[in-house]
Amino acid sequence: MDDTATLEADLLYEVSDGIGRITFNRPQARNALTFNMYRRLAEICMAAGNDRSLKVLILTGAGDKAFASGTDINQFRAFSSPQDAIDYETRIDQVLGTLEQCQVPIIAAINGVCAGGAGIAACCDIRIGTRTAKFGFPIARTLGNCLSMDNYARAAALIGLARLKDLIMRARLMDAQEMLAGGLLSEVTADEESLLPRAQSLAEEVASLAPLTLWATKEALRRVRDRLIPAGADADLIVAVYTSRDFKEGVEAFLAKRKPRWTGA
Repeated sequence: MDDTATLEADLLYEVSDGIGRITFNRPQARNALTFNMYRRLAEICMAAGNDRSLKVLILTGAGDKAFASGTDINQFRAFSSPQDAIDYETRIDQVLGTLEQCQVPIIAAINGVCAGGAGIAACCDIRIGTRTAKFGFPIARTLGNCLSMDNYARAAALIGLARLKDLIMRARLMDAQEMLAGGLLSEVTADEESLLPRAQSLAEEVASLAPLTLWATKEALRRVRDRLIPAGADADLIVAVYTSRDFKEGVEAFLAKRKPRWTGA
């Protein structure tokens, strides 16, 4: 299968009656994203602004295990320099920024774990989930990496600084009820089968409203948050973490399915 065919199979996109649905379709890998999938996601979001017929996007993951589990870990093995770390976080921030700046509202339909893909969910405008939904950034237990400041800011804007610190410093996940109580989820569906129909119903509701009002609201709130983060302010943190022996150990341990041995170096 060539790269184009693989990408079309890994990230599904369909539009019907003004509502687009993007599905991360790698359930065998808990919907981990390749760089090509990130690129395609950004392309769809950029094109949405030029399509007056498109009113809403729905993001979801195939299967019942995960919404998205972030970047495919195998791709970290190619890192060999500090610039690789900076380039990676810059690349992901550009994709997430494009998702966040998409001119149409985006609804995340979350079934299962939303861990590595928590940054993607945080960029969406409305999130709903099943009772199995979980959210967090368990990086202190898995890879030993860090987030960009933009990603920290997105998550903190949703759940607050104190709860975000608790999640990351305990490497734990919020369950659906905590997500609902904290405002991260708008609602929890009765079961898995009702998730996408409910997302479709919400999309139809949002699609009926004034599109410029929705766009201006999204953009204004994004600008408020972005005023707090100087460009490049996190480069030293990213380099220190991604070039550490601990990060290399985290990647190899994750792929070998063993517990990492942290040294703090």
